[in-house]
Amino acid sequence: MPAPIKPQQVHLYMQTKQSGSSQETAAAKAGISTRTAHRIDSGTHRPQRGRPHDWKTREDPLDGLWELELEPMLEREPRLEATTLFETLQENHPGQYDDKIRTVQRRTAKWKAAHGKPKEVMFKIQHHPGEMGQSDFAQLKGFSVTVQGEAFHHILYHYRLSYSGWQYVQVIQGGESFIGLSQGLQNALTACGGVPKIHRTDSLSAAYRNTGGRNPQLTQLYSTLCDHYRMQPTRNNLGVSHENGGIEGSHGYFKRRLCQALYRRGSFDFESVAAYQQFIEQVIAKLNAKCQKKFALELPTLQPLPRYRTPDYEVRSAKVSCNSTIAVRCVLYTVPSRLIGHRLKLHLYHDRIVGFLGTTPVVELARVHVHGSEKKRRARSIDYKHVAESLRRKPNAFLYCQWQSELLPNLQWHQLWESLKASFERDQAARLITEALYIAATQDQESQVADYLQTQLDQSTLTLSGLKQAFEFQLSTEQYPDVPSQQHNLSDYDQFLTLGSGQPIPVADDNPQTAPVKTFPRRVAEHRASSNSGELVLRPVSIGFSSRRSQPPRTESDLPRAVRSATSLRKILDQF
Repeated sequence: MPAPIKPQQVHLYMQTKQSGSSQETAAAKAGISTRTAHRIDSGTHRPQRGRPHDWKTREDPLDGLWELELEPMLEREPRLEATTLFETLQENHPGQYDDKIRTVQRRTAKWKAAHGKPKEVMFKIQHHPGEMGQSDFAQLKGFSVTVQGEAFHHILYHYRLSYSGWQYVQVIQGGESFIGLSQGLQNALTACGGVPKIHRTDSLSAAYRNTGGRNPQLTQLYSTLCDHYRMQPTRNNLGVSHENGGIEGSHGYFKRRLCQALYRRGSFDFESVAAYQQFIEQVIAKLNAKCQKKFALELPTLQPLPRYRTPDYEVRSAKVSCNSTIAVRCVLYTVPSRLIGHRLKLHLYHDRIVGFLGTTPVVELARVHVHGSEKKRRARSIDYKHVAESLRRKPNAFLYCQWQSELLPNLQWHQLWESLKASFERDQAARLITEALYIAATQDQESQVADYLQTQLDQSTLTLSGLKQAFEFQLSTEQYPDVPSQQHNLSDYDQFLTLGSGQPIPVADDNPQTAPVKTFPRRVAEHRASSNSGELVLRPVSIGFSSRRSQPPRTESDLPRAVRSATSLRKILDQF
């Protein structure tokens, strides 16, 4: 069988022939025979040119079983997958075609492309500036973030403008609640600087009453929120997440970017939630920088922000029990003991609770969320600072309190309590720990007090008096500045008494030597200091229970000053 002609040889032969060489010379130069040169000149050197490739180059690996067994199955039920067809082939012919799964998969895909049912088409949507903003919640999967070494349960609120792609992400503690939606959306609109005409979400239970049907009712809170910002609320159909693809697709891209940024940072742990939020904002800033030009075009088309925000909290009320606690959403919180007996109005945010007495905020608590299996029991949020004063007065109550473990601030204090119980009697240990907690609460020296206790325990020199003396609160002199004061002469007060008697008040003169000397009545101070009691006057006193109205009125103005009562003097002084 002659060797096939290469395209380079044909090209060289044609080029040499066109330059004026003979057929024999051109064939020799191209390395082909004269007979092949004749076929090239006649155009018969490629007899299969233009013919469809309908012949096989190797034997059928399935030995015709595709046409006999598998293809009829697909014709009866096009929803069958390649894996199912391959398992059927193995069952009918065990051990013969175990390595032919790729062949079955290729032929199944080819058959469905030629004879299968039509697939769903994703239409490219045209977005207009300022028209739509989209919101959704996202969860981090594949990696976990910690705050001060402890697992941080949270979700992310994600907002995106459909036209420009400008984004905002906020950390939300708890689930997909209206509080998280309201706070995240309002913060996003404020950061954006404008409001779109349409707000689109999926079927969030915080926004819709998903009772079935194509037109579910809006919740009252979400309806009020959209009305306040003049947005039209819309949502995608149930179970059709790609209708909200403008935000769904951004979830995955943002989470990959966040994960890469955390890898680059070298740690998934943060000092606080605020530090974690700041880190997310840095990642979002880099993404928003890529769409800055389109955002600059969209910003003027957005509606202006309203003057005020709508409330992004839930209002509850609770009465402070005699235990100095309140119960909120199956979680027990301690509050300052001065609030015992009062009913507080509570504003529930996703991360905190603010308590009001009337319109005055009196307490702010970190909100506790129960996750996973912990939902089967009630949770507690105990702060020793709220009850430190009572614990100091009732040290033995610490021994039997149900919150004993929660009253100790951290692991270091738990270890100190165990050491105190081992080194002292239980009552004395309770007095020491409660006094230490009181000092830590009132002086805000939690770590310093713990270090002092540990040092004294190691040296076996810990005493209650020594603990009090070590942290005795010394007031600096700067807290009490010297205020100049002047001690007035008692004679100056006689002018007030003289004014009460109706006599004119003397006017001081700049030249006291030439001032006329006026005679004043006897001063009270001189009368009280005098040892001369004067003439003793006996006055008749009526005995009985007669009404005072029947007694003749007294005319004190006719009496001398020496016999006036103290009551009359007070009446005169009250006039001034």
